[in-house]
Amino acid sequence: MAAQPFNLARFDLVSIRLAVGCAQHGSLTVAAQQAHLALAAASRRIRDLESAVGEPLFERHARGVRPTAAGRVLVKHGLALLQALEQMDTELADLRQGVARHVRLCSSTAAISQFLPPLLAAYSRQQPHVRVDLEEQVSEGVAAALREGRCDLGVFVEGPDTTGLAPVPFRRDELVVVLPPRHRLAGRTPLPFAQALDEDWVSLNTGAAMLHKQQQAALAANRPLRLRMQVRSFDAVCHLVASGLGLAVLPKAAALPIIRAMGLGWRPLADAWAQRQLLVAAAVGAQADPDVNGLLAFLAQPSQDAKPRRRS
Repeated sequence: MAAQPFNLARFDLVSIRLAVGCAQHGSLTVAAQQAHLALAAASRRIRDLESAVGEPLFERHARGVRPTAAGRVLVKHGLALLQALEQMDTELADLRQGVARHVRLCSSTAAISQFLPPLLAAYSRQQPHVRVDLEEQVSEGVAAALREGRCDLGVFVEGPDTTGLAPVPFRRDELVVVLPPRHRLAGRTPLPFAQALDEDWVSLNTGAAMLHKQQQAALAANRPLRLRMQVRSFDAVCHLVASGLGLAVLPKAAALPIIRAMGLGWRPLADAWAQRQLLVAAAVGAQADPDVNGLLAFLAQPSQDAKPRRRS
């Protein structure tokens, strides 16, 4: 017998928020308190949700509750729904204050650390009716977000698949090797990456364009990349290098202030891939939106304000 579709009308927002709270805290009592409901009323709402779904959403145990497979599905989509509603509320409030449009921008760490802050500040002064919502991702994540419609524009390092996207050049940057103080590879001349493959390495998380280039270079040299640690920020990478846990490859303009503050060393990379092209892109067809196209054109235009930014 075919499964009967559940009644979506029975999924009121209070009950969804309650279910999300149960999953997050593992406690119906805590979720009820946060929802300003009596425990009996909260329990009844969860039972109503389970009745609508047709199976249990939570397993009850002595220390609280844990979501079932159905519960995890409901919580995942329920959380996305609540976040979308909060975003809608924010955008409606902004509309009342003269902000006519939100443009969602995803960007790699390299672009945020070196280029985007002064550009976005200048754009907000020129176009006060447009608010740019910025999210940081690794380059592969930016390209994926564009294809999946989770952002309007993306800035990323050349390398990820651009099928379905319309990229244009944004800026260029340079990669350098970051070294612990008094390291054996310290020097001023450009260093071929293959000559450092006996070392341990620290990198950004999987999907970062720098890591992909390092892996490709190690493969071309028929050597393993001894990747020991992966973190989310340039600062964290440099802290690990300073502790002697490995070397790293980072964008020069973003890394130099941190390198100097921590007393680290650095060398240019001799490899051609150390000179990188950054791209700005929208999904094919998205340029028809005048606000999206306006921001894309602004970012793509060379500007003195968009030179690599060295943090003080």
